[in-house]
Amino acid sequence: MSEALAGPYAVRRARVLEALGDRAAMILPAAPELRAGSDVDLRYRPDADLYYLTGYPEPEAVAVLHPESGAGRYTLFVRPRDAEQELWTGVRGGPEAARERFGADAAFPIGELSQRLAGLVAPADVLYFRLGTGRHTVERLVRETVVRARHARQRSGRGPRALIDPGALLDEMRLIKDDHELALMREAARISVEAFREAACAVRPGAGEWAVEAALEAGFRRRGADGPAFPSIVAAGANATVLHYIENGETLPAGTLLLVDAGARFRMYNADISRTFPVSGRFTPGQRALYEAVRAAKDAATAIIRPGVELREVHRTARRVLMAALLDHGLLEGDLDALIAAADEADARAASTAAGRGRGAAGEKKEQAYKRFFPHGTSHWLGLDVHDVGDRIVDGKQRRLAPGMVLTVEPGLYIAPSCEAAPAELRGVGIRIEDDVAVTADGHEVLTAALPTAPEEIEALVAG
Repeated sequence: MSEALAGPYAVRRARVLEALGDRAAMILPAAPELRAGSDVDLRYRPDADLYYLTGYPEPEAVAVLHPESGAGRYTLFVRPRDAEQELWTGVRGGPEAARERFGADAAFPIGELSQRLAGLVAPADVLYFRLGTGRHTVERLVRETVVRARHARQRSGRGPRALIDPGALLDEMRLIKDDHELALMREAARISVEAFREAACAVRPGAGEWAVEAALEAGFRRRGADGPAFPSIVAAGANATVLHYIENGETLPAGTLLLVDAGARFRMYNADISRTFPVSGRFTPGQRALYEAVRAAKDAATAIIRPGVELREVHRTARRVLMAALLDHGLLEGDLDALIAAADEADARAASTAAGRGRGAAGEKKEQAYKRFFPHGTSHWLGLDVHDVGDRIVDGKQRRLAPGMVLTVEPGLYIAPSCEAAPAELRGVGIRIEDDVAVTADGHEVLTAALPTAPEEIEALVAG
């Protein structure tokens, strides 16, 4: 019996089917295939929601969780076997594998979706289906099904009348990782840590950003990863002040810092790590001071992670440490507590659209001056997606951490090359340190703890 049939996927489906009851259905299409140019297929990546409930990896599939039909409640529509196509793109499982390997109660060729979908969802009042997935044929079919049902309800008294995003059910489930998911995320983290250690040996003056990228991503694949979780950021010197720099096309100048933000994807689950390396093998005193501030912010924010803590407190904790460092370096002016209070007030206003519009931009500028140097949040959820699902505000209240959540902790400081207030040594410096952290029953587990952050250990990694 396959893992998908007997393991966590079946458990998750059972939870969703219970939530759907006998008057709702969920339709999950596979992600569309992507091409470069007219005929070059890019490596396929399954839709996260579909994979979460089925483990099904092939393109074109559509899963339907529906009211009882006599043959069960879980139907998969998949690509049929096709010897000619398989010669070009590989073996397909077909409907038989969908039933035997992936636990479908019923499975049919994808070409039969148009004739079977309406019957499967007819008893439902509500369809859980996400618009804008890129599967235009499926979206059109769902819309037509709802329109036909509207006209037929007067006679039959049944049929779907509303669409709801599947995230209304699935996001909260996906936010809390089960033991199976945590095991995969630990492996993604392990692979990423080892690849980072290996790639650090390629850091030296005159080397290419691309060479570090190649060493890193080769390390992912060599250890069994599916590939990089996202386009790797390998940013030397002032490139590191561009938060999502991915060109990776310049050489590493002596005396600068190299910011690397990357992670492996293992069986669809992602790691996400940032480390900052001295290109010449040693931090200068100024670089080291700024680096230690970012490290202290990361450590302080990580230390408070435990069940019951508001997610926003992770950011607030890191922000306080960084704002103090900016004051010490003369990059901010004022009293720390007053600046923090003003920043909290500005954040609260920003959460209210009407109040935010009522305040002039000049009034915001002083309160948010720190954002010139720390413009992003400290954390995001991590899982099947790099920026994984899960609301930060629930029923009007701040999200509190709970066991099974996995988040990043990634404070950073970025000094623009044009920042006249900074000493010349620090202009064009970007520093980010990021770890992946799972919330446990009594605290937290740093999944990426095996990759050091102490400056002397970072220097040792570069020295090889």
